[in-house]
Amino acid sequence: MAVNAPIKIFSGTQTRYLAEKISESADVHLGRSSCPVFSDGEFEPCYEETIRGSHCFIIQSTFPPADNILELLLMIDAAKRASAYKIIAVMPYFGYARQDRKDKPRVSIGAKLMADMLSAAGIDRLITMDLHADQIQGFFDVPVDHLTASTLFIPHIRKMNLENLVVASPDVGGTKRANTYSKLLGTDLVICHKSRSQANVVGNMTVIGDVKGKDVVIVDDMIDTAGTIAKAANLMKAKGANSVRAFATHAVLSGPAYERIDESDLDEIYFTDSIPLRKKSDKIKIISCSGLIADVIQKVYKNESISTSFI
Repeated sequence: MAVNAPIKIFSGTQTRYLAEKISESADVHLGRSSCPVFSDGEFEPCYEETIRGSHCFIIQSTFPPADNILELLLMIDAAKRASAYKIIAVMPYFGYARQDRKDKPRVSIGAKLMADMLSAAGIDRLITMDLHADQIQGFFDVPVDHLTASTLFIPHIRKMNLENLVVASPDVGGTKRANTYSKLLGTDLVICHKSRSQANVVGNMTVIGDVKGKDVVIVDDMIDTAGTIAKAANLMKAKGANSVRAFATHAVLSGPAYERIDESDLDEIYFTDSIPLRKKSDKIKIISCSGLIADVIQKVYKNESISTSFI
């Protein structure tokens, strides 16, 4: 660490709601910055205080629109040109993570492109949470602290004291995540097998495992249109489940997601606040990730182990 290198926390425009809670939990004043927008839509992020020689933590989730990732890149570039000692991007939600491979001809690998742009802009480290695919960490040549919301969700599930708890994965791809939850909670595992007729459209679905009389907890990294989660909940209730809840890290919730959740047989659904909600719903509950991220920021700054922040 540079001698007397101070810690500074800044926020992008769209993630200020979370950055304020993180800075409060970390007991660090949220730095002053601005982002003037010109009449043609171009914007110019600017730091309103000195950051020379500092550990600069920039908090910005990159959910749509794409302006959010561009604003983050410009803030990183501005910090580099202002002689920050270390630049750490804090991305509670890492956009384009679903584009982690070529799953058909002539498509981009968007997650790798995001990694390359962040590296080119000048980050020294990345802090993120529940990437859609763990291997995205390997797209970076800088350290990546990959946090998991299970650190927050598992204690909450235990406090519910559900009598006949069973953990479920909404698709085969999420089996590894669900298996981790089931081992830590000491429960059985149920898997939903689905087929897609096209992107964001679920075709047929079947449940592998017994849910009759069970209190089902479905775990996932994100929920987008909520088609899968709603269909899974309805199917499990039809097969005799006592209750169905869902825990997902990122509330992408695009298109008809809110309506599908409200109309489904889900009893309730929990998210972190990595992405702000567009609407309110009686079924949607929030467990803040601000304390977890603040703790990791302090440990990174002090060069302390963060292994206790992973499950």
